[in-house]
Amino acid sequence: MTAVTDQDHTDQPEHPERREHTGHTEHTEAATATNNTNVTKNAKNTTSNKTEERDNALRRAGTSAAAGADTAPEADRATAPRHARVGHGDSDPPPSDSSAESPAGTSEVWDDGLIARRVTEGATEPASLVETRHPGTQPVASLAYDGPLRSRLDALRELVGLSRTRLDSRTLAEAGRVLDEATARRKLSGEHTVVAIAGATGSGKSQLFNALAGVAISETGVRRPTTAAPITCSWSDGAASLIDRLGIPGRLRRRPVQSPEAEAQLRGLVLVDLPDHDSAAVQHREQVDRILKLVDAVIWVVDPEKYADAMLHERYLRPMAGHSEVMIIALNQIDRLPGEATDQVLCDLRRLLDEDGIALGEHGEPGATVLALSALTGDGVGELREVLGQFVSQHRVAARRIAADLDSAADRLLPVYATGRRTGLSEEARDEFSARLAEAVGATAAGEAAERAWLRNANRACGTPWLRLWRWYQGRGELSTGPMTLRTQADEEATARQRVEQAVRTVSERASAGLPAPWAQAVREAAVRGSQGLPEALDDLAARAGLPPGRPPRPGWWPAAVLAQVSMTILQVVGGLWLVGQIAGLLAPNLAVPVLLMLAGIVGGPLVEWSCRMGARGPARRYGQEAERRLREAAAGCGRARVLDPLAAELLRYREVREQYVRVTRAGTAVG
Repeated sequence: MTAVTDQDHTDQPEHPERREHTGHTEHTEAATATNNTNVTKNAKNTTSNKTEERDNALRRAGTSAAAGADTAPEADRATAPRHARVGHGDSDPPPSDSSAESPAGTSEVWDDGLIARRVTEGATEPASLVETRHPGTQPVASLAYDGPLRSRLDALRELVGLSRTRLDSRTLAEAGRVLDEATARRKLSGEHTVVAIAGATGSGKSQLFNALAGVAISETGVRRPTTAAPITCSWSDGAASLIDRLGIPGRLRRRPVQSPEAEAQLRGLVLVDLPDHDSAAVQHREQVDRILKLVDAVIWVVDPEKYADAMLHERYLRPMAGHSEVMIIALNQIDRLPGEATDQVLCDLRRLLDEDGIALGEHGEPGATVLALSALTGDGVGELREVLGQFVSQHRVAARRIAADLDSAADRLLPVYATGRRTGLSEEARDEFSARLAEAVGATAAGEAAERAWLRNANRACGTPWLRLWRWYQGRGELSTGPMTLRTQADEEATARQRVEQAVRTVSERASAGLPAPWAQAVREAAVRGSQGLPEALDDLAARAGLPPGRPPRPGWWPAAVLAQVSMTILQVVGGLWLVGQIAGLLAPNLAVPVLLMLAGIVGGPLVEWSCRMGARGPARRYGQEAERRLREAAAGCGRARVLDPLAAELLRYREVREQYVRVTRAGTAVG
């Protein structure tokens, strides 16, 4: 890291301008040279004690980042600028070669704003830049999540587990990242708050970083991009693991100027200066995107010229709209705005933030804080310190960031868990599916056949012998239709298979209606798997649950009907024989009696048959209905086991994940 070539605090009384000296020049006065020599000698005498004390403290804190600083020559450390000596750095930044004194005795320094300014600074280093060292590191408590937040994290973990077999890994990647980061952050310090300063090129974020630290830590200048790597500054010990999580090496870790007010107000703050998010270097933008996902809060630094930059709003602010409670929008360089222009720019900035969906906490409600300040003059920096002090003292920002990440992950998962439509399989759809299967298996036709068989059996038992003989003769004379029967049977089987496939498609479409695409696809696949082998299973059931072997059962009145029919036949035979005997002269002529007997038998036989047929209709209908019911129940049971139950299991799994998703997106969950 190169030395600071411009200063950020020219007009701040409490932070006077500082610059690094490259050595003695020929313009240095003799008195100044003498004083510097004395300071150098004193520094040499005290360097060994300070180095040993610092090494012991760093060993107790488990910090190994100061090894590079300890190997430097004592004279170099004594004469190095005090603001370049840091608590967590591996090496001291080299002095700048770009600062030169003018003939008038003043230095030309340029800030990192869009408009360069000439500023003057004193040639001596203020005493307030002496670094404060802590003798040791006290153990810090890990971050604790409250009950509602833990419940939401558990629900998200359960949601991811239930969804792995139904959703692809890319869909669940963000949810998995949130769970991993929440677990990692919970194991780290809960007494520290990590805040990143992000901004575009020339917005003055490095100036603001230095103003908050009270020392020129981050390099500023007109060269772009100036900040090539993230730099961190910690106001207290115990944040090493948090900084390690950010991937910032020890040589880029700094300590601010310690004062009683700053230490009490910002104790626990870890400030990170990020590279420019619109840098031409791809690796700079990648570092910004990576660290923004790990910090607890973000300060977005904008300037009057680029506060409406489309890249800032579309790539960062709009996607992070749900993180408004952990965001600060700082309008920097207001010293460049004349008159009431600051209020106008602030008003327009708030309008843009509102269009981005970022809630603004202007009247006590939760939301982003919008400030106007000037890192160069110090105007508004104190207000920013107060806001950061509230962030640090509450110890809730990290939990709020995790809750916001949960909300963001839930919003991304919304299309795969909710559609706003009713889902499920209604009883009407189930009944229709069973009816279609019964129709495919021929339950109605089987019932009708059973009814006809019962009637036919009744006719055979109660019909006249002459009619039965005639029917036997007709049946004997009919020609065989075997090939046509076989072809008709094959057509019926093909039609039945088509009916089964149509029934499965219909019920799967109704079951998947209203479901998100992944779950609808899972439901349809379950239906297809269940339909395999269903027609064959239905055929087996029809054969086993169809008509029982043998003749249908007979009612109790059938023997009496058969006896009556036999009596009518006997009357016909007796009357006929009597009449033949009279014609042959064997019997006395008396036509009335044999004729009456024959008429009684001839009329009584069909009458008995008709009566039996009328009486057999009810039992035959009940017999056919019973056969149809058995076949329908068998078809419905087969369809339920193979298709409806797998569909119900998929719908139940969706309801479970839907309940977990509702727990994750609980709007009323409070954090902190």
